[in-house]
Amino acid sequence: MRNADQWIESKYVWRRGQLIGSRDPAEVGIGSRLIADCVAALYAEQLPLIARGRLIDLGCGKAPLYGLYCQYVDSVMCVDWPHSAHASPYLDHEIDLSQQLPFPNASFDTVLLSDVLEHVPAPETLWHEIARVLTPGGHLLMNVPFMYGVHEAPHDYARFTHFALRRFAREAGLEVSFLEPVGGSLHVLADLLAKHLVHIPLLGALLARAVQGVVSLADRTNWGRRFAKQTAAHFSLGYFLVARRPLVLSQ
Repeated sequence: MRNADQWIESKYVWRRGQLIGSRDPAEVGIGSRLIADCVAALYAEQLPLIARGRLIDLGCGKAPLYGLYCQYVDSVMCVDWPHSAHASPYLDHEIDLSQQLPFPNASFDTVLLSDVLEHVPAPETLWHEIARVLTPGGHLLMNVPFMYGVHEAPHDYARFTHFALRRFAREAGLEVSFLEPVGGSLHVLADLLAKHLVHIPLLGALLARAVQGVVSLADRTNWGRRFAKQTAAHFSLGYFLVARRPLVLSQ
């Protein structure tokens, strides 16, 4: 990773011992704080358990999770599209992620793919390339949006159910070890409402934060967690997945 010593927090920040979405609207829009917090919590839980060895951050942007995974890995490679909307001083390679990756087989122990797959026009190719460059026993960690608005247009191509993610993984020869929805129906409603409220003059930002805050408070209760789990099968903001390359790749 280039300029690692100059890395600074961007999309995700540590506050009071928790990884959350940035409160800087230039990094995370006010209407997107809820999903950013939910995704951050999942990475904070899973990356320390999974990340190791040589890590490649595909579609890295500003490498917002570097501060979390750097202590668990031996090396980091940052990759993004040429002319990415998220210019990065940490970039090692500019690569079209819909094409073959220019790395040898079994090059990396950990692959990170955060908020990227929906921007890849040929996702099957990328899944097979990830499986190819992973070492036997290596892991992919990723998240994708689901019930979430179009973003980074015109390069927003798809939304994937958990069924599709499992199918992609299976056909690439990877074994899914962890697959969780990001929030439930209250999170979807709050996200949608906040994104509309924020455009109201004067009070919009305050109302958007209040709506998201109510759902965040519900997440701290047993009732809120149960309701999110019950509704997430049909209404989820996104999905978080960990998949492992078996010791013998089937394809």
